[in-house]
Amino acid sequence: MKKEQGIWKVITASSLGTLIEWYDFYIFGSLATVIAGQFFPKTNPTAALLSTLATFAAGFIVRPFGALVFGRLGDIVGRKYTFLLTLVLMGGSTFAIGLVPSYESIGFAAPIIVLLLRLLQGLALGGEYGGAATYVAEHAPAHRRGYFTSWIQTTATLGLFVSLGVILLTRHSLDADKQISIAKFNDWGWRIPFLLSIVLVIVSIYIRLKMQESPLFSKLKSEGKTSANPLKESFGNKTNLKMVLLALFGATMGQGVVWYTGQFYAQSFLENVCKIDFDQSRTILIWAIVFGTPFFVFFGHWSDKIGRKWIMLAGMLLAVLTYRPLFKELVVLSDTAQKTEQTSLAKKIATLMPVPGTGDSVRVIKQTQFFTDGLTLHTSTKDTLYADAAKKTIKPLVTVSKEVGDGIYWKMVGIVFLMIVYVTMVYGPIAAFLVELFPTRIRYTSMSLPYHIGNGVFGGLTPFIATLLTTIYTGNQLAGLMYPIMVAGICLVIGILYLSNKKTIH
Repeated sequence: MKKEQGIWKVITASSLGTLIEWYDFYIFGSLATVIAGQFFPKTNPTAALLSTLATFAAGFIVRPFGALVFGRLGDIVGRKYTFLLTLVLMGGSTFAIGLVPSYESIGFAAPIIVLLLRLLQGLALGGEYGGAATYVAEHAPAHRRGYFTSWIQTTATLGLFVSLGVILLTRHSLDADKQISIAKFNDWGWRIPFLLSIVLVIVSIYIRLKMQESPLFSKLKSEGKTSANPLKESFGNKTNLKMVLLALFGATMGQGVVWYTGQFYAQSFLENVCKIDFDQSRTILIWAIVFGTPFFVFFGHWSDKIGRKWIMLAGMLLAVLTYRPLFKELVVLSDTAQKTEQTSLAKKIATLMPVPGTGDSVRVIKQTQFFTDGLTLHTSTKDTLYADAAKKTIKPLVTVSKEVGDGIYWKMVGIVFLMIVYVTMVYGPIAAFLVELFPTRIRYTSMSLPYHIGNGVFGGLTPFIATLLTTIYTGNQLAGLMYPIMVAGICLVIGILYLSNKKTIH
């Protein structure tokens, strides 16, 4: 009983810190559309969004380097102090992003500073996950390793959940009037979730300082058997390198794209393709996360009984087969061309704002349309009326936003929930799977690298590449799905052929 209580203390302390790191890392992605207008020129919104997503992706690309640096440190110094260091680095970088002046204040220095801070975040996360998963696994009994490590797996999704919740609470608390509240949030309120992270980090540091070192690592250290060169042993040894490559191309690569498609790209798709309202696109994801999160533990626990391989590969197979119909249904549900408008309820308001000293005026036309299934379409068109009648705005700025009724809303929650179940299938068992592939003396280094290349690079690039593909193939709203379906499909084939379903530990 005492041992059982001990493992729950380990899980709580590890999970809290990891959750906070994910919160810090993902809050940037959750605010991509707002940040695009803060740190990049506003003249081209699509280019600004792609630049923001590229900066978001940069944090993923450096995660493998963080895995190498902190993995080596963790295998030499120890698990506890290494992921204590990553927590401080992550928290400080996130807090600093909240202080960076806007593009309008300091020009191109703003996106450069944000990019550098984003790179620091990526390095920190590259060292965090491997440490936390290794630490919990080395405390867990062998027959329940999948179950106990699956609690660490929930932290990534819960970190996203917390980031979305904090954003919405902040946005709605700035002013009673919705339009004023939105304006304040887009202007300066978006900084609050970043600045708040410093409080969460301080609490987590306090808890982690009280943790003990992993018993397996302590035993190795007392016997003088720790690795002098974990990088050389991990990647210079042919047998171990084979396991690293197999873990990457047979498991974590597919797991990564399923994770980011089912959560980040799903939210981006709702907002940027389906044009669902800011609040609704995020609460749809929040509800799907609430319903889906218990399945991390379910599949982690189940993997202790039947093995890790087939659960993970089944999640990839379902993603490959159903992503297109699921995303297509999101488009259909939000397509006003398929709906009946209540024309008698339509509203149209035009306002003119004189441009001082020019004789020109900025015109904003706001139109609201209502449909019988409860969907409301808001269209805002902004152009300039010139004093010289021969001049006209070449391309008016048009923004579209939709609020869906309860029926459509909960159907969308159900669709995203299915995608998150796929996430739990590929992600719930993977920590135990990776831990069992590598020996204790080089485990932190060996498991961190394939995880962060697969999850960070292949997975983290998903929102950027998918959004980019939709801008290239403008006539195909589902073009972005080509990337995750292809990567998951390749990983599925390699996993079926070469992965073992045996549960072992070194």
